[in-house]
Amino acid sequence: MLTVADLALQKRDLSDVLDTIVGAQPTFISLFRRKPDAFNQKHEWLEDQIVGRSFAATAAAEGVLTVAAADSAKVRVGTLITLKDDSALFAVTAKTATTITVELASANGSSLTAATLPEAGGAFSIISTPMREASTNDDGEETYHHLGTADNATQILRKEIIISGSALAIKVYGNVTNQLNYQTAFALAELTQDLNRIALFGRRVYPTGVVKGEIGGLYFYGAQAGGLSINANGNRLDSYVINDGAQAVVGTGARPSLILCGPGQARVISNEYKNQLQVIREDKTRGAYVAVIVNEVNGSTMTVMVEPDIPDTHAWIQDPSGFGLSNLAGRGIHDEDATPKGFDGVRRMALGELTLEYKNAKQRLCLIKNLKASAAAIAEIKANVKTVNVAADAVNMDVAAASIATDAVNVAADAVNMDVAAASIATDAVNVATDAVNVTADTVTVNPAE
Repeated sequence: MLTVADLALQKRDLSDVLDTIVGAQPTFISLFRRKPDAFNQKHEWLEDQIVGRSFAATAAAEGVLTVAAADSAKVRVGTLITLKDDSALFAVTAKTATTITVELASANGSSLTAATLPEAGGAFSIISTPMREASTNDDGEETYHHLGTADNATQILRKEIIISGSALAIKVYGNVTNQLNYQTAFALAELTQDLNRIALFGRRVYPTGVVKGEIGGLYFYGAQAGGLSINANGNRLDSYVINDGAQAVVGTGARPSLILCGPGQARVISNEYKNQLQVIREDKTRGAYVAVIVNEVNGSTMTVMVEPDIPDTHAWIQDPSGFGLSNLAGRGIHDEDATPKGFDGVRRMALGELTLEYKNAKQRLCLIKNLKASAAAIAEIKANVKTVNVAADAVNMDVAAASIATDAVNVAADAVNMDVAAASIATDAVNVATDAVNVTADTVTVNPAE
């Protein structure tokens, strides 16, 4: 068992403990996996080439495309290209630093020609560059896995762990080691909550001697100029809006697999599918909860992650494969003694410096904004359900009315029967009258005999 004096000499690495706590939390920060250490407070990473090669032309005239120098370098004479949303195949016949000349190689069912290319240019996809036999060096295409860099700043995180002398004496949580471990775990859980909100809303500030470094978060990178977004225009979060976002992400070459939203919007998603649930006789539970949605764009699945801190009118469609967490080299989360002389108890500090990666944020993240507030959406769903029930009740009432009408017919039939009975009675009365006549006749006959 360690004593207070032993602990004063210990410096414990808590990075693995923090990784365990982060991974166990069903929050946004759990999507960030450990990456290699950062070696600078301005942490840079390489952006991946995740979409097929392409270039943009700013103008076109008689088969001559005006392009940027970097785009001209992507093609060679003989390279085959197509205009976005058209099947015509063009071949590059010449190029300069800022122009590419093309001719029609195959119509492929299109009416487009080199002379009729849009004057405003457009986005062109690079199909391939066929090679001749016995090709030599420099004949091949220059291609790169990476297309640029991005960066984030490191931030120092610190928590104080304090155990009073009285708590040590009465052994509130056992011996000093157990008490320290308990307080450390609590401090790391709190640090994880802080880190989760940093990962969402942090701003990027590079540290200097007088400026505190701050980590940029999801909104900083995902909502930047040039990023993907869908305006819901006050509509509910439903499968149509979700798949609009998924299509935008797939269009850049990424693979959306996560829907990040608040708890209210998660209920809205679940209620969309409630009328499609089937209950079988053996079921012992009921209710609606949808955690996985099939992406209609490519058939893959997307998991719904509930994040209470996300604004209610926002949701995110994400490819989380670009997320990462890097410690500054030698500055991973650790704790060490910080007990000042004369302090009644034990004081330790958990301290570390780290940063977060958002690789290809402009391609992997799509913000859905201006959603209908979840409370209003749920109230609307409930109102629609009641309307359906009332309509069903009305149909039942109509059926009941029809039954009453049938009863009325039956009553009328009974009335007819009663009339028949009355007729029968009338017949009996006639018969009686006839008998009476006969009796009278008999009486008349008897009188003469007297």
